[in-house]
Amino acid sequence: MITETTDIESVAIHVVGNKAEDGGYALSKSAIELDDEIKEIMMDYFLSSFKSGELYNFYHDSELSYNEVCDYVAKIFDDSSQLFEQSVNLTKHLYENSSHPNIKSGEFYVVLFHDCQVEGEKVDAVGLFKSENKDPFLKVKRDGDNFRVECDRGINPRKMDKGCLVFNYERENGFVVKVIDNTNHTEAHYWTDDFLHIKQRQDKYYNTHNVMSMYKNFVTKGLPQQFEVSKADQADLLNRSVKFFKENENFEMQNFEDSVIQQPEVIQQFQTFKDTYSRDNDFEIPESFDISDSAVKKQSRAFKSVIKLDKNFHIYVHGNRNLIEQGEDEKGKFYKVYYKEEE
Repeated sequence: MITETTDIESVAIHVVGNKAEDGGYALSKSAIELDDEIKEIMMDYFLSSFKSGELYNFYHDSELSYNEVCDYVAKIFDDSSQLFEQSVNLTKHLYENSSHPNIKSGEFYVVLFHDCQVEGEKVDAVGLFKSENKDPFLKVKRDGDNFRVECDRGINPRKMDKGCLVFNYERENGFVVKVIDNTNHTEAHYWTDDFLHIKQRQDKYYNTHNVMSMYKNFVTKGLPQQFEVSKADQADLLNRSVKFFKENENFEMQNFEDSVIQQPEVIQQFQTFKDTYSRDNDFEIPESFDISDSAVKKQSRAFKSVIKLDKNFHIYVHGNRNLIEQGEDEKGKFYKVYYKEEE
């Protein structure tokens, strides 16, 4: 995303309040000038938090041109001298969508970047950022022959609250967009849904993420409804699927079914579950696609193959299913685990 020549061309800062509380907004008179030291700090603040591989597009239920943020950003890309004018329009639009009572007021930044990278292409990008939380920090000052400590509050350049990076790429599809929203509160949707109005881009990350989610739901919820399946068997099915996604560059549905699920009757049940899942979640499941390594890495964290036994033991299953046996005797149910070395 960041290249050796990535740079900030222009920055406009305004303040946006809570509309429900008649907080209003405060507009600056012009874009600001940054010296090299401040520019370096702000580059890190604006860009370092974009780590997720998920990409989005602007959209509108009627017509893309009606998406206000998409339209304002497009005008900046067409004429960079319009950044300040469009930053005012973006501020007003954000304020109109800041009516949840829990939304905090904060600084709103509109930034034009040169030479960002997306899918191997160098393009300009427009960043939209809002800082809502202030952290305390200490300042030590000399006072004659002594020192004194003062406390102040300010923005932590390592913690981005809300951010959006719009790449000048695939304009006809609503640009390519990256998003950060670290509030995790009930009002959080106002940034992504109400203000930006974005949807996830249907690319390899999207397909990999959704197919892995669908399969996990099948193993943990759908399969036990039709078959008597042990937790160890579920763990084995999850492990085999993760191994498949990690070892292959391309996903082929039939290859996945044959090598991971294997049993014909379970494959048939999986196909039925897949069709129902696709309809219920409005997600078209492709028969083949390129696998996204970043999506596999993220989803793998949720594929925890753990057998929880009462409140006494957890068995973490990472490998050969045949090394675990399950049974029952006069003392109760048990698992027998075979191993070569104890670490």
